[in-house]
Amino acid sequence: MKVLVAVKRVIDFNVKIRVKSDGTGVETGNVKMSMNPFDEIAVEEGVRLREAGTADELIAVSMGEAACQETIRTALAMGADRGILVETDPGLEPLAAAKLLAAIADKESPDLIIVGKQAIDNDCNQTGQMLATLLGWPQGTFASNLTLKDGKAEVTREVDGGLENVALTLPAVVTTDLRLNEPRYASLPNIMKAKKKPIDTMTPDDLGVDVTPRLTTLKVEDPTGRQAGVIVETAAELVEKLKNEAKVI
Repeated sequence: MKVLVAVKRVIDFNVKIRVKSDGTGVETGNVKMSMNPFDEIAVEEGVRLREAGTADELIAVSMGEAACQETIRTALAMGADRGILVETDPGLEPLAAAKLLAAIADKESPDLIIVGKQAIDNDCNQTGQMLATLLGWPQGTFASNLTLKDGKAEVTREVDGGLENVALTLPAVVTTDLRLNEPRYASLPNIMKAKKKPIDTMTPDDLGVDVTPRLTTLKVEDPTGRQAGVIVETAAELVEKLKNEAKVI
């Protein structure tokens, strides 16, 4: 069985986001970057499947500028066997990313694709669902548990009302939620070994995919700061303010 995981290079979750002075985007220069946390969970799940003997090969795929090789190397150090980098402009939209992944899936013929449910930079939560649609594969989103047996993927999904169990016929697409696993830290020996693992580089043109943006960002600005709270003396005063000032009742 071959498993493919997608990994995205994003601003580290510990970094405070700063908007550029001209309002064209967020500042990424001299900012710490790391793998999207949900994608770390996807890599960890793929590694566990390979360690259990369920999967034979784990491939990490990333899309963006050349620096995305660092993110792939992190996945390789965690246990992935090889990487694929699609060099393109940063800021790839979810549909373009899904099309590139679908094209790679056509070339690699994986039995399972695992992606993070969303990226922490744009929070779109779209790529996995779009990918499954483009491939015509079943999908299990927001997975908190994944079991493979008898040619099926049994997925426990986190939904608004609780948990939902679905059985997917392979090949399938699974998107990871936080409770699926706890990603491991890459050991120093594995980091050194990852430097020797192969990374294939290609472009959208090589895959025959048009990644032209469909959306135009007009302006990026910081959210309005929260106003200071007000202490009220009585419940009646609270109701009056909620009704006449906040206008929520």
